[in-house]
Parts: sequence; structure tokens; C-alpha cells
Amino acid sequence: MTEGGVGILGTGSYLPDRVVTNDELATFTRGADPAWVVRKTRIEARRFAAPHEATSDLATGAARAALADARMPADRVDYLIVATSTGDSPQPPTSNLVQAAIGATRAACLDINVVCAGFVFGLALARSLVVANPDAVVLVVAADVYSRILDFTDRRTAALFGDGAGAAVVGAVAEPYGLLDVELVSRGDAHRLIRVEAGGSRMPASHETVASGAHWFRMDGRGVRDFVADGVPPVLADLLKRAGLTTDEVHHFVPHQANGVMLDELVGACGLQGAQTHLVLDRYGNTGSASVPIALDAAAREGALREGDVVLLAGFGGGMSVGAAVLRWSRTPRPA
Repeated sequence: MTEGGVGILGTGSYLPDRVVTNDELATFTRGADPAWVVRKTRIEARRFAAPHEATSDLATGAARAALADARMPADRVDYLIVATSTGDSPQPPTSNLVQAAIGATRAACLDINVVCAGFVFGLALARSLVVANPDAVVLVVAADVYSRILDFTDRRTAALFGDGAGAAVVGAVAEPYGLLDVELVSRGDAHRLIRVEAGGSRMPASHETVASGAHWFRMDGRGVRDFVADGVPPVLADLLKRAGLTTDEVHHFVPHQANGVMLDELVGACGLQGAQTHLVLDRYGNTGSASVPIALDAAAREGALREGDVVLLAGFGGGMSVGAAVLRWSRTPRPA
């Protein structure tokens, strides 16, 4: 069932200052030739967090930017959702740290971990909260610091990732604008494709887990590519059909910034060649859960998104998970 009236009132992002080019990456990886990285991924640079920065710091920067864009004071936020798979620590929730940093004193806080699909899952949850309480304001932040968990001897994985955060303020908007529908899919049978094995209750941190590299991020690149090729197009097709839209009616496609070559293939497989695909991976790399809101914020700030445009968001990654949302763009709040 499609339903308008809940939309995005403001967007924001935060990228660390340190730029890591492919040339620099090649100095501390094995065989990550700069030309090879561009040819295989379309990534030319990425950002790495400073030694004093953690995920909550990046999330705080993006949250402040989104609130400023929405002209919304932090104490107006009712719910604060942080999507991350690289939280500051196992406890407390990273969202509570962001709450304290921005002064969102009224907000109920929670973290979600859906890896690279986290922002869209958070957006779906925010929509439900506003449907239940039309006066509610929800701040959805997605942030990851992958540079701390990469094995730089694994060039195929290390070349992809960077650090960053993106955010959106969600609330009631004038109909017929806002989120038209969402689709969330989880495939636990494919959970081994992307993983960090140690550091939890099954394999607690120890000298042995550190020595064996079990705390590093691991990914089966070929398996992930197959999952995206097989699993994402039907999800997007079903979502658009349910929303009463065709691919020709999509003005903007904002996908997870996984790999530029893979995204070219995905656009063709989904029949979205007529939409403007928004990419920032060339300069930021794959920022995990933050990649969709960072790309969305860039499109909004460049003036690419116009009132009434149809925007299709797609996140996919570890779990394995796919999250997609389609909205009719407007940042005009619903009249009181």
C-alpha cells in the first residue's frame, strides 16, 4: 500500500579531512596499483577518519548539517536512529553519544546494524514512527569508520572503503509528496559473504583472535557481486510496481556506492538508464551505511532534486540485506 505524507525535510553529511588517494593507498597495500583500482572500481580517493575521530564524531557532524538544512533545532527531535556496523564500542549505543553531542535531549535513541543497507532500513523505521505520530521528527544518521577494520593486505577489499556519515531529518510533508513505499529484504542464508568474525559473544577478543586477523572486515567479492546482480533488480522492480511507477518515471537513482563498475551493470539490469544516477564513490569510496545519504545530500545540495521528482534509493550489503525506498521529493513540511 502506497502512502505519502512522510518525507525528508533536510539532509547532511560529514566527511573526514584526510584524503587518501590511490597512490597513497598503494604504499600500504599489496598490489593495489592506482590504475587497477580505478579500472576495477572507479574509485580515485576516499576519506579516512583522524586518529581522534570515532563513528559518533562523524555521525554528529552529519546530524548537525541535516538539522541546519531542515532549520530544525536539535531539541525538536523525537527519535534519533543511528545506522552503523562500526559503532564506537559495544556499549553504549552510538546514538546516545550523538544525542549528547548535539543536544537532542527529547530524543529516544537506538542503533541499528544492517551494514550498507542501514540508512534505508532506518528511513523505513522513521516513516513508521511518523505515521504513528504525525507530529514526530526523526533524525536518521548513517555512519561508518571502515578504515579501522580493514586488512590492508587484502587489496581487493581495502581499495573500496572509506569513512563518512550522512543524515536525514524525517517528518510530515504535504501530500502527495514524501515516501511512496519501501521494500526491505534480509537473506540470512548468505550471511558469510560479508563478516567480521571476532569481537562478539561467539568469538570474544583474545590474543589468538587478534593474531589471526579475525577482527578484520572480510568480504567475498564475487559472491557479493552475484548477490547484487540476482537480488537487487527484482526488489526494485517490485517496489516500483507496488508504487504504481515505471522505471521511465524515475528521475533520480541513489544507490549504495559499492563499486562503480558493478553499479553500471546494476543500472542496466534495472532498466534505469533514463534516470540520473548519483555517484560520489569516485572521491569518497564505499562509506558503508553512509553511502546512500552522502550521495543523496550531494544531489540535494547541488540543486539536482526538484520539487516532485521521483527519487529511488537502494542500499544493499552485509546480512545479506537489501533496502529500497521510492519518494516524491519535497522538503515542504505538512501544514500544521
